[in-house]
Amino acid sequence: MPPIDPEESPLPPLKPRPPKLAALEPLKLPVFRMLWSTWLIANICMWMNDVAAAWMMTTLTSSPVWVALVQSASTLPVFLLGLPSGALADILDRRRWLVATQFWLAGTAIVLCVAIAMGWMNAPLLLALTFANGIGLALRWPVFSAIVPELVTRPLLPAALGLNGIAMNASRIIGPLTAGVLIASAGSVWVFALNAVLSVASGFVVLRWRREHTPNPLGRERLISAMRVGVQFVRQSARMRAVLTRIAIFFLHSTALLALLPLLARGLQGGDAGTFTVLLASMGAGAIVAVLFLPRLRQALGRDQLVLRGTALQSAATAVMAVAPNTWVAVPAMFFGGAAWITVANSLSVSAQLALPDWVRARGMATYQMAIMGASAFGAALWGNVAAASSLRISLLIAAASGTLVMLVALRFVTDHADEDDLSPAQAGWAAGPPPEPPEESGRVVVTVEYIIDPARAAAFHLLMQQTRRVRLSQGAVGWELLHDVGQPERYVEEIVDESWTEHLRRFSRATATDMAMRERRLAFHIGDVPPVVTRYVVRR
Repeated sequence: MPPIDPEESPLPPLKPRPPKLAALEPLKLPVFRMLWSTWLIANICMWMNDVAAAWMMTTLTSSPVWVALVQSASTLPVFLLGLPSGALADILDRRRWLVATQFWLAGTAIVLCVAIAMGWMNAPLLLALTFANGIGLALRWPVFSAIVPELVTRPLLPAALGLNGIAMNASRIIGPLTAGVLIASAGSVWVFALNAVLSVASGFVVLRWRREHTPNPLGRERLISAMRVGVQFVRQSARMRAVLTRIAIFFLHSTALLALLPLLARGLQGGDAGTFTVLLASMGAGAIVAVLFLPRLRQALGRDQLVLRGTALQSAATAVMAVAPNTWVAVPAMFFGGAAWITVANSLSVSAQLALPDWVRARGMATYQMAIMGASAFGAALWGNVAAASSLRISLLIAAASGTLVMLVALRFVTDHADEDDLSPAQAGWAAGPPPEPPEESGRVVVTVEYIIDPARAAAFHLLMQQTRRVRLSQGAVGWELLHDVGQPERYVEEIVDESWTEHLRRFSRATATDMAMRERRLAFHIGDVPPVVTRYVVRR
């Protein structure tokens, strides 16, 4: 029997199996290990605060709306402040910014201790201080998210993000257990006191990191301009729009379980603060176990399949919790709910990171976190009001049914078929880059590029220029037009408007390898005897 040529074999090649313990590989890097430990401590503090605040609210009021609003007060600041904090994380020294956020959280915990010790605590004040704690979380998350890709290579990024998920979910076990023990034995004030101590300690750990901040040679971006560019990049990125749609839908519905969990715990047979802690710990344990299997799941299934199956599993867990009579039924449901949660969140987080170049990473991840927290804050208030108008069971069953259905619609209509782009900085220069000296005038910069195109290829050129428009705007341009000369049908003029000369230079510095490849495609359409003519104007004030 003749040997089989592998290139002619009808069988598809086998995918390489991930190495054993691939999920733990980034921990071999000392800097990542140090910052991962800090992230673990930070999330323990977050969960201790959330558990203590949620349980304290049940002692101050029995209204499901007030209890659910604790979740909203914790997450809403991330939605409101996510973009400014992401812009600051992109333009400031990330190490110092991360330290400052830790000390902010410590200060908030101290104020909580004082308010409880003095007997001033009531439901509105608890919400206000929970909101202040959420501000610290809003300032911290984008900078940490932007730091992770600095520490690991691109192939290790999914595993690094998975380890961050392990830290968050291990803290979901450690934090609530610690908070539950302290609440039962000494009182809530000691939870917030320990929170303050740990926040200060983790801040000093970050100070040991000798990261060198490299200032931008064009100077520090202005905050408003940096925010505008961040929004423009996300709007022009089909991949980011798809990720944001999916993550918002998932958290809008899945937050019903977490927001109403304190009341569910009280309603179970023999339910108390310990029951609440056990349920949260079960969810964290499910997430940790799932992270260890994620490398193989990513090999077997595509992103959208992981998202859909994870959403369906989360919905099933929510439905079971709606009718669970005791902890024997509730604990497995929370375990699988945690596994579903980390599967969806990790899959979409990896997609977001791979869709962002370094120069806009913190701003892009801030919008990702805004989508999570905005959906969580709105969902907590929504499902709390549904529960108040009907019952906990009905609210959870509606959230479970609608979560999977809406995700199916999103996967059908908000598609993302783009290949993975090379977002590394462009190595080659531009054919006609900006002159070395800035103009004497200050004002907006208008750039025109003249192309001579074969009319028979005009339709293909128009399609490429629409892709070019998205690239120019994502890099920071404030305007773009394609002009067609009616007297000379083969002549097209591309017009790009930049906010200033400095922003014009920034746009060049933001070019990626994929952008340069698109430039070569544009030049391939040009049939003139000389390269496209580039002219720069400054708008006179």
